[in-house]
Amino acid sequence: MSQLHELTALAQVEALRSGEISPRDLVAHYLERIERLNPVLGAFVEVTAGAALARAGSLERADGPLWGMPFADKDLVARAGVATRYGSRAFADNVAEQSDDLALLLDDAGAISLGKTNTPEFGMTGYTETLVAPPARDPWDSSKGAGGSSGGAAVAVASGMLPFAPGSDGGGSIRIPSATVGVVGLKPSRGRLPVGSGLDGLAGLAVAGPIARTVADAALLLDALATGRPYPFALRAPNSGPFLPSALTLEGRYRLGVTAVSPWDDAIVPDPDGAAAVDEAIRTLTGLGHEVDALDWRPRGYAELFTTLWRASAARIPVEEDRLHLLEPITAWLVRSGRALGARDLADALAAAAVFERETITAFAPYDAVLTPALGERPRPIGWFDAEDAQENFAQQVRYAPYSSFANATGLPAIVLPVSQDAAGHPVAVQLVGRPGGEHALLAIAAQLESTRELRHPPVW
Repeated sequence: MSQLHELTALAQVEALRSGEISPRDLVAHYLERIERLNPVLGAFVEVTAGAALARAGSLERADGPLWGMPFADKDLVARAGVATRYGSRAFADNVAEQSDDLALLLDDAGAISLGKTNTPEFGMTGYTETLVAPPARDPWDSSKGAGGSSGGAAVAVASGMLPFAPGSDGGGSIRIPSATVGVVGLKPSRGRLPVGSGLDGLAGLAVAGPIARTVADAALLLDALATGRPYPFALRAPNSGPFLPSALTLEGRYRLGVTAVSPWDDAIVPDPDGAAAVDEAIRTLTGLGHEVDALDWRPRGYAELFTTLWRASAARIPVEEDRLHLLEPITAWLVRSGRALGARDLADALAAAAVFERETITAFAPYDAVLTPALGERPRPIGWFDAEDAQENFAQQVRYAPYSSFANATGLPAIVLPVSQDAAGHPVAVQLVGRPGGEHALLAIAAQLESTRELRHPPVW
């Protein structure tokens, strides 16, 4: 019989509801794996074993779509009574007094938090290496980093420490680590979810979304995130779903565009393994009967507008000037430069972002989805990102993940999933970017791609 973590999340839900296993059985299994694997991989920064087992024992009946399912809160999400450090020395002793809405939503769905997953300082970088916790490591090669900012969540899922995990994505923070460690990561459309919608943040960049081992498991978690709370924005109410049947539909045929252009710099090209993964995806999609065409997309002015918006978002980090020395150089630079921006700087960036959004959506409109590389480079060694020169650090992040943040700037949904492997057997992913509200098509296309390959796991599995 398969071990519990080897079952898909969907199969685990079914086993819980049938009574084949209990929530306590499942929680205890994952806690054992966390105890054994986390010291090596750095996925968790806090494990709440006692609280998880107590909650598992108190769930008397199957109530909620995720009843009895283990997950973990990203350490940017407050949970009452639990240390919430935001990956920062400035909050090293912080214990949350109240739970954030995302934690409450997942509680209402019947899920059980096992603790907090590792994240970079305030989620501001695309790698997860901080001064307050061990780095999150790629379970395929522990000398390499896991990406970020949902690095701990992606590692926990890839290594079988969790069946799935919620993440957040303001510039690629779900998709970068998911692509790095070879799992499925989905950034929903701006305004799709009732919690983590993006509509309450600067420029609508950051949204919540699922990380999972399979497309169907990602759809399962997305359904819970999309329907768990009343939607407060009546004029932007999302389609209610459900998404799960879309992820299981293998018969639809779609029109796809393909581009390797990065809006950061059209001279950027993916590494050979990334380019080969796109070619493999094209062959697979064409063989499945989809129409696949080259996309003529010539974005302008993106680097300046996004850099300004990212700096402006950092300006709101709740650390005052006399405590900025506690922040890491990249975060402190973003905060200081963000606070130095003038109103006209921000207004110009927001106006440019609106133009970029309109032009990109117009260019992508003929297609159900657009295929791009997921990353620009292969996973980087721990310590590779410059720890002192903040501007070089930012440039390194752009080179590593030049295809991610434009989906945040435009509000478009995007999914990454592994489709091939490199010479060492490490998974290599591609990205699919959909139309506004186009998650159903993304899930269906991704499920078709997934159906043509064998599900692989890292050596720690």
